[in-house]
Amino acid sequence: MSIMHLSFYSTFTLSCLGLAFHRTHLISALLCLESMMLSMYIALSIWPVENHSASSSLIPLLMLTFSACEAGTGLAALVASSRTHGSDHLHNLNLLQC
Repeated sequence: MSIMHLSFYSTFTLSCLGLAFHRTHLISALLCLESMMLSMYIALSIWPVENHSASSSLIPLLMLTFSACEAGTGLAALVASSRTHGSDHLHNLNLLQC
């Protein structure tokens, strides 16, 4: 395993662990999701270079677009929850009350 594969796997694993264990604030969960998407984007962008392929893939660009849409939706949910509930603590949010 090369050092680049190890770095991609470790960043993805650390962001998954951060999402699993540090779920007190919505903003920290959103940051963990963004770091997961960024590590996947970098891995998919480097993949054609490692395989010595001349064609560039459209998948990393689509993934970056969906990541930006996910970030916008997450920030809109953060603003809406902080306005209605007064904070971004995840334990204050209850889906059954909406």
